Amino acid sequence: MIMNMRKIVMAVMVAAAVTSCKGPGGKTLILYYSQTGTTEALAAEIQRQTGADVCRFDVGKAYDGTYEETIERCLEERRTGFVPELKPLGVDVSGYDVIFLGFPVWFGTYAMPVKSLLMSMRSDALEGKTIVPFCTFGSGGLQASTEDLRAALPGCDVRDGYGVRTARIAEAPQELNRFLIENGWKKGSIEPLPAFSGEVPVTEETAAIFDAACSGYKYPIGTPVAVGERDIPGGKEYKFAAESFTPDGRLSHVAVFVNVIEGQSPVFTQVVR
Repeated sequence: MIMNMRKIVMAVMVAAAVTSCKGPGGKTLILYYSQTGTTEALAAEIQRQTGADVCRFDVGKAYDGTYEETIERCLEERRTGFVPELKPLGVDVSGYDVIFLGFPVWFGTYAMPVKSLLMSMRSDALEGKTIVPFCTFGSGGLQASTEDLRAALPGCDVRDGYGVRTARIAEAPQELNRFLIENGWKKGSIEPLPAFSGEVPVTEETAAIFDAACSGYKYPIGTPVAVGERDIPGGKEYKFAAESFTPDGRLSHVAVFVNVIEGQSPVFTQVVR
């Protein structure tokens, strides 16, 4: 399974490299930052499904240390307010109306290189454009990143985006197909998903589903207190209301989404804080 996932990631990374930084021949651009290659794989899949132009941007001093070294560097940059310098951008964004903006989630929001990108552009460079976020993450951060982009880009139409856990990157092609069609970025038709049922208290059965999906994650996610559910292709999706505590001891309420596909173990898809 791990080897197959690696093959999938490598294949789409190669596709991204081949199509990188095409000229402004179209109206839609996929502009992304990727540290480990996972976001690059997502960008390549969006390009495959939409045919949009694609370009990667990078910082001058790469975040190429270990996980712990990257965390330490990011914490220091956040503490001092330092913003890393970008390499020259390989595309003129003025020729595009829609920009799919991709990034990994760091510390609950878009990675620092995105802040560098926004600060390095002319104040009017993105004015009036439609921005579609897409991201990869360990547990969540799409919604918070999107709200932060809306605050940083008041002159843009920042749409709801797509995010996927790094551990679930192999599921991205099918999920992106639904996302792109539902939001009008790709032609086609797809059966709408039903709404979640009303929340009910967690039972032993649903608590066991939550634990099976979340207990293997390296950080505590929370304790489920209520749940709603709906049918999805091949199984069910659960939306758990859970309680957790912030590092400073405050009670926090989160939503945890869990998929249970027939014949597979439960897996959580995202945490919304």
